[in-house]
Amino acid sequence: MSDPGSLGPSVWAVSDGRAGNAAQVRAIAHALGDMGRWMQIGHIPGQAHMAEPMVLTPRMPWTCLPADKWPAPLSSLPASQRDLLKAPWPTVWIAAGRRSAAFTKSVREWSGGRTLTVQILDPHIPPENFDLLVTPVHDDVSGPNVIQTIGSPSYFSPNAIEDAAQAFADLADERGKSAIVILGGDSKAYTFTDAAAIRLESQLRALAGQGWRLRITTSRRTPDAARARFRRMADEIGAKFWSGTEDGPNPYIAWLTFSDVAIVTEDSANMLSDAAWHGLPVHIAKLEGRAEKFNKLHDSLFKHGAARWFGGTLETWAYPPLREADRVADAIVAKLLERYPQPDMSGSGKVAAPDWLS
Repeated sequence: MSDPGSLGPSVWAVSDGRAGNAAQVRAIAHALGDMGRWMQIGHIPGQAHMAEPMVLTPRMPWTCLPADKWPAPLSSLPASQRDLLKAPWPTVWIAAGRRSAAFTKSVREWSGGRTLTVQILDPHIPPENFDLLVTPVHDDVSGPNVIQTIGSPSYFSPNAIEDAAQAFADLADERGKSAIVILGGDSKAYTFTDAAAIRLESQLRALAGQGWRLRITTSRRTPDAARARFRRMADEIGAKFWSGTEDGPNPYIAWLTFSDVAIVTEDSANMLSDAAWHGLPVHIAKLEGRAEKFNKLHDSLFKHGAARWFGGTLETWAYPPLREADRVADAIVAKLLERYPQPDMSGSGKVAAPDWLS
């Protein structure tokens, strides 16, 4: 935490601990910290800067209730987490996930409306409980303060891309017929069955035989059997494979940067959106299962021109990269400037870099 009153708005990034939700919060927070945006709002004297993202884990029976019906929300938290939620309140609160929504609503009240509250994903309570509500188009939530995104808000800073490019500089010479393969796994809607794995393995082996260089990465939800299958296949066909630190430094950003196309399983909005952020032609690989919400997600990517179904062949095409975190960050800046108009910066005013991005 930096000294109260330091230049630049203070930002608290909050999630319920789920990796996908935390990733969306980080994406918007980092986009907000882009130097071009920070220069616009650096005059705001923030308090209670928080260097690390906050994880809140409320318990039952609160989590069974709608977020606007929680009695004494602080009582739902472990004692150590309750101590985090006290004045001075931040300038901006960014949270994701239904279990954080009650606290987003409460912080707006506790701060006397001074904290700009941003809630990500459908909280299943009215949007007017927040200053900004960020939900994907496929959630069908609308309102004057609702920002509808295509997929999830992804963001990759220029520094992160440059660092990855330097760490994996050899990949720059392997452009042309290079494909990143991003494997998800089991979820409420989908199952990475043996049949799905066998089908995808056959398709990838055929692509390797056609000269495609494959770079395969897995997620936390990838079943062990599928992980072992594709690791073995990668060894046999000379593809690159990464599943964790045992495979060396994480090449994910470099692979996204230096690949020509992407193959992504259909189960993750975040993974699909990461590939679309880079403007890669996204080929969506089917698993087993279905969900209406994901059908709408896929349709929104198809309509944007970012994705097509994967049927065993790879194509290239162009479309506007999906930069939804930037769009949300711009909306946050606009809201902040309504509250804190920019002063005359022709004098000796200073702008501090956001310490919470470290």
